[in-house]
Amino acid sequence: MSLLEVTNLRIEYPSRHGVHAAVKSLSFSIERGEIVGVVGESGAGKSTVGNGIIDLLSPPGVIASGDIYLDGEKISGLSDQQMRSVRGSKIGFIFQDPMTSLNPLFTVERQLTETIRANLKVSGKEAYQRALNLMEQVGIPDAHLRIKQYPHQFSGGMRQRVVIAIALSGEPDLIIADEPTTALDVSIQDQILTLIRNLCIEKNVGCMLVTHDMGVVSNVTDKVAVMYRGDLVEFGLTEKVLGNPDHDYTRSLISAVPRSDIKLDRFPLVNYIEEAGEMKKLDIKTHWLGQSEDQREYSGPLLNVEDVSLRFTTKDSMFESRREYVQANDNISFHINEGETFGLVGESGSGKSTVARVIAGLYKPNAGKISFEGIDLTAIKSEKERRPIRRQMQMVFQNPYTSMNPRMRIFDIIAEPIRFHKLAQSEAETRQIVHDLLDHVGLGRMAGVKYPHEFSGGQRQRISIARALATRPRLLICDEPTSALDVSVQGQILNLLKDLQDELNLTMLFISHDLPVIRQVCDRIGVMQKGKLLEIAPTEQLFNTPQHQYSQHLVSLMPEFKGLRV
Repeated sequence: MSLLEVTNLRIEYPSRHGVHAAVKSLSFSIERGEIVGVVGESGAGKSTVGNGIIDLLSPPGVIASGDIYLDGEKISGLSDQQMRSVRGSKIGFIFQDPMTSLNPLFTVERQLTETIRANLKVSGKEAYQRALNLMEQVGIPDAHLRIKQYPHQFSGGMRQRVVIAIALSGEPDLIIADEPTTALDVSIQDQILTLIRNLCIEKNVGCMLVTHDMGVVSNVTDKVAVMYRGDLVEFGLTEKVLGNPDHDYTRSLISAVPRSDIKLDRFPLVNYIEEAGEMKKLDIKTHWLGQSEDQREYSGPLLNVEDVSLRFTTKDSMFESRREYVQANDNISFHINEGETFGLVGESGSGKSTVARVIAGLYKPNAGKISFEGIDLTAIKSEKERRPIRRQMQMVFQNPYTSMNPRMRIFDIIAEPIRFHKLAQSEAETRQIVHDLLDHVGLGRMAGVKYPHEFSGGQRQRISIARALATRPRLLICDEPTSALDVSVQGQILNLLKDLQDELNLTMLFISHDLPVIRQVCDRIGVMQKGKLLEIAPTEQLFNTPQHQYSQHLVSLMPEFKGLRV
C-alpha cells in the first residue's frame, strides 16, 4: 500500500451564507521515496489538503467525507490526542508563514530541542546537538550563536529554515511542505530542496510539496497534482503533466510562467475560461489613483541612500566588550530615480529587508543618510514631520498576514490609510475607492466584508498591495510582494505595478529572491550578501555579464522551467 492514500476527500467550510467546499472529492497517493507536487492558483485548496491530512483545519473547516491512510493506517477520524502522536513523529509539516508557526517567546534552541525530545525520546545534550546539526543542514550560518536567538531576530528566509529544521527534527515518514521555499533565495532554495530530495532517497521518506513555483516542480518532483477551485484536474508524472498536459487549465497555467531567459514587456496571464478573480482594468490617469496633488520640484534622484549602516545587538551587556552584534547593513549606497524600479537580490539574511525598513523609517540606522526628494529622513525627529513622507512612501510586506489586524474587516484595513491621511472628501468616496482597489487587484468588492483569516496567502498579499496603493504613493517599497502568489495572480499584480509605473511614474524598490520576476520588473539591480551591496548594474547586463563572483553564482542557480510553452 502507498505511504499516503487519500480517497474521495471533501473539505467544507460551513457558514451562515451556506457551505463552501474548499476541496471536492480529491483522490491521490504518495509512495515512499517520492515527491508529489501540488500546484494551482491561490485559493485552489492546496494548503487546505495539507492541513486536512494532519487535522489542523482552521475553524469552521471540517472533513465532510473521504478517507486518509498513512502507511496502511487510517488517520482520518482520529482523536486529537491520537493525531498529536502522528504529527512530528510520522508527519512533519512545513508551514507557509514561518512567523505564525514559531513561538515568539521562546528561543530557537528551546523550540527545536523540545520537539526533538518529544518525538525521539533523547537526552537534553543529544537533543541540543541534533538541533545544531539540523540548523547547519538547513543553511543557517553561525548556528551555535543563532540557536540562542528568538524568531523576531531572524529574517523571513532564516525563519523558514528554522521551521524546516523543526519539521525534520522528528525524522518523519511523510513531509508535507506548504510553500517551503517561498521566502528563500535561489542558493538556499537549492540547498533545502536537495536536502528534502536526499531525505526521500536515503531514508525512504515521502513528500507532498505544495508550491506555485513551476521551476521547483519541474526540477524536484516525481509526480504533480494540478488543482483548480477544489478539484483535482490533472495528476501524473511530472515530465508528462508539464511537458504534454491534457487539461486546458494546466496548459494555461504553464503558459503563464515568467520567462527567465529574456525580458518581456508584459507578464503572461492564465487564459482559462473559468478563471475567477479577473482584474478590472481602470483608466488610471482619470481615476482617483491618478489624481495625486503632489508636485515634484526636486530634480535629483527621488531616493538617495548614502553609506547606511545598521547593526543589531544579539547579546546585551552593561560592558561594551561583552556585547555581540550582527552587522545587518554595512555602508549601503544607491539611488533610485523617479519612475524607476530598482531591485535588490541576495541570499536570505543578506540585509535586503533591513534596508527597506530603514528607508521606511521602521529602523533607525547607526550611520549614513537617506534622502527623499532632497529631504534628509535621518534628520527627522518627530512623527508629525515624518507623516507626509509616510503617505508618499508605502510598503508591501513579505508576510501579509502579520501586517493585518485580524479583528478588522478587509474594507476597513484598506480604508484606514485613506481616512488617516484624509484623502477622500466623504465616506462614500472612501467606499468607492476601496471597492475599486479590490476590483483592481482581482478580489472583488465583496471581499471587503470578510476578515484576513478567510483568505489564502496569495489573496492576503493582494489585499496588502491594495492597501499600499490607497495613499497614492510616490515610492512603493515591495518586500517579496509576489512570493506568496501563484503565477496567474503574480502576473496580474506585476502587470498592475507596471501599469502604475508607466501611467503614474510610480517609483519602486523591489526586493525579491525570484530572479525571473526581478528580470522582468526591474530597470537596475543591486546584489547583496552579508549586509554588503556587492554590485549594481542594469538588469540585462547583470543577467548576461555579472561581474561579481557571487552575482555569477546566483544567476547560475536560477531555476529553469522545463515545461512546454503552450
